[in-house]
Formats: sequence, C-alpha cells, structure tokens
Amino acid sequence: MPPLRTALLQSSGRPGHVDENIEVLDEAARRAADSGARLLVCPELFLTGYAIGADVPRLAEPADGPSACAVAGIAARHGLAVLYGYPERAGEQIFNAAQLIGPDGAALANYRKTHLFGCFEQEWFTPGERTVVQAELDGVRVGIMICYDVEFPENVRSHALAGTDLLLVPTAQMHPFQFVAESVVPVRAFESQLYVAYVNRTGPEGEFEFVGLSCLAGPDGTVRTRAGRGEELVIGEVDPEFLRASRAANPYLNDRRPGLYGSLV
Repeated sequence: MPPLRTALLQSSGRPGHVDENIEVLDEAARRAADSGARLLVCPELFLTGYAIGADVPRLAEPADGPSACAVAGIAARHGLAVLYGYPERAGEQIFNAAQLIGPDGAALANYRKTHLFGCFEQEWFTPGERTVVQAELDGVRVGIMICYDVEFPENVRSHALAGTDLLLVPTAQMHPFQFVAESVVPVRAFESQLYVAYVNRTGPEGEFEFVGLSCLAGPDGTVRTRAGRGEELVIGEVDPEFLRASRAANPYLNDRRPGLYGSLV
C-alpha cells in the first residue's frame, strides 16, 4: 500500500471572515494537490477563526451547511480529502467540530470536541460525547480529535485500540504550551503506535498567541515534518508498511494488562 501523502495547513486565515478562509483553503488545496497530497488538514475552527467571542452563534453552521458544501466542492475539484475545523450548530447546541470531506466531495466523518479548554470554549460550546470517530481514506484508517483532546492519553489509546492508523488533530495551541507540539504529540504517536497530524493556528488572535509548530509525528516518535511559527503548508507521508513494522516491533499494545487499570475509569 503506498504512503498517504498528507498536507498540513498552518494558518489562522482571517478570523470572522468565512468566505475569505474558504478562499485560503482552496488555494492551499491546489498547492497540496500539486504536490501529490491526498489529504489536507486545517487547524481548529479554521473556517471562522478561534478568538471570535460572541460571534460564535452567528457563524455556527450545521454539518451540511453552506460552508460544508463549499469545502466539498474544493475537495472534489482538487481530488483530495479535506479536514477542517468549524463551529457546528445542532439545534440549540453549538459544538467545536471538525469534518472530514473525501476526495469525491462526500462527507466521511464529523467529530465534536470532547474536552473543552478554558473559559472561552466552555462558555460557547457543548462538549461532544463520542471519543472515537473514524473514516477510511486510501486504505488508511483515519481518526479525528481536536487540540486539548490529544493531551489525554486515554483518548489516544482509545483510538489505537480501535485501529486508528492516522490521528488528525486540528488545534489552536497557544503560548506558553508549545511543549505539547514539541514533546507531547510525538510521545503520543509512539506510545499508541500511530501517526499523529497536529495542525495549529499561528500568530496573535484576540487575547491568544498561537505558536504554530504543526507536525506529523510517526509511530517511532520521530517528527516526519515540522512547520515553523508562521503561515506555512508542510507535507509529510503516512506509510502503512512502516506502521505495520513498527507495531510488530513495539510491544506496548500487546503488553498491556487492562485488568490492572480498572481504577482509572
């Protein structure tokens, strides 16, 4: 099985301007497709911006809303899958969500952030209740979570046990927590034997300073590609054969003793 070439879009776009962010996504998709990528991953709440405060209700859309249709058109036009973050409206509730659109424009998976970070998120969003959300892309089992979710090892291990090969993590990682991008994410990939695509915002936005440092980490704990602190599109490869060999060589998952860990839950 050939590697899944994956593009990470490190950008904060234009907070509050959905149409302009869709244009940024379209251009990034063109560049990613030209590089041979089959998957483009965008940051947390990319379509609207993160620090939008009271505009969250105004900019929230259903999972099949007009922005989803626009992204579907981009994915189909460029022939690659797109994972994007957005505020999802479902009835009276709003979720911090991420949706995966396939290269044919079909919706493959929609995930709602389960662990909300800080007062801003807890004020405007309802936490999701489904931890493991997956889809198949070119023979790779793809899972989704958002930002703070990856900092809980139980979350990532749940994906590993469910067979996730590539974990997509759109994020809004801010100063002074850059050690998560630098150290925690590669460790998560190693200890649960999967690839992790961690894709961040960058620069100042409201009261926040996003640190960039997006990365694709492999199951051996090494970073395959790493962005700097500014706007950037970086490309890496998810190699199913390397993942299979790594899982065979690393005993973590086989050597677990779940009966000893009951007190954790």
